[in-house]
Amino acid sequence: MDLYQHLQKLPKVELHLHLEGAIRPQTAVELARKNGVSLPHSDRPDELYDYNTLDAFLDVYDAISKTIVKVDDFRRITYEMLQSASQSGARHVEFFISPHAHEGVPFARQFEGIRLGISDAQVDFGVTSLIIPGMNRELGPERGEAYLDEILANRGDDVVGLGLDYFEAPYPPEPFAKVFARARESGLKLSAHCGEAGPAAYVRGCYEVLKVDRLDHGYNVVDDPALMAELRDAGILFTCCPSTTQFTTPHRDLGSPSHPIRVMKQAGLAVSIHSDDPPMFNTDLNGEYVIAMDQMQFSAADIKTAVLATIDHAWVDETTKRNWRQDWMPEIDAVINAL
Repeated sequence: MDLYQHLQKLPKVELHLHLEGAIRPQTAVELARKNGVSLPHSDRPDELYDYNTLDAFLDVYDAISKTIVKVDDFRRITYEMLQSASQSGARHVEFFISPHAHEGVPFARQFEGIRLGISDAQVDFGVTSLIIPGMNRELGPERGEAYLDEILANRGDDVVGLGLDYFEAPYPPEPFAKVFARARESGLKLSAHCGEAGPAAYVRGCYEVLKVDRLDHGYNVVDDPALMAELRDAGILFTCCPSTTQFTTPHRDLGSPSHPIRVMKQAGLAVSIHSDDPPMFNTDLNGEYVIAMDQMQFSAADIKTAVLATIDHAWVDETTKRNWRQDWMPEIDAVINAL
């Protein structure tokens, strides 16, 4: 049995996954044809996801999002995303959505389809999931307030948090303090993409000003040793995505001792492994765990620590976390001890 097959048996919690970024290329082509939408540079599934910078990736991401129009489109992409995550060993998924990216599609229609996909996937694959709407920082805090209004109007028990994403520089987090405070007061958990294209100061702003519960990516924190020590002591989780760094950051060599994920782990930060936009970066959740071990020098103990961190930092109640640990620990230990 190879490493991929072995790690596939490891129970996992996926905390950094984008619905629109998880669309299979064949699905994107089929939806584009069905809904009369033009795709960028190619309508061939094997050529569609072609980019090597963050802004080029986001151009494709936005174009793909416009192919999703009807309730069943949203149901389909949600179901397929959760099916793929389950095949990688995911038992629970907390995924980002980008409602603003679907121009002219009412939020209520989007949520209807997404919830159907969640329900069907739980029945068919046993995977549970929660929704984290991501706020497009490029649209500014005023649009962010209106966005939060829409989210709260369509909120259910499955909407657990608010994220901040899209192109990071030059959009510092501090202007979003008010809208994030309102989200927190409404009972939502908070996370933010930071330190991917922006400096370590953006990581600090997300932590100190937005007061997020989790930091997504966060790689440029390595440029501020004092901040690293502070976040280590605070125990805040960084949801890291190895494959993405080859496309959206200067850190293209996953085997380099100076790769920030490796530096963050060695500095004692709480680091977990996730898939981000898996088909768009030719990966899956289990493949990211393989990369962590095979290229980034994660030991078996590091893998176990990362898995347990995802349980501890999931946005579910403490009873559920305790049950997961109790129920999954024999499987986790069997996989780890055999590595």
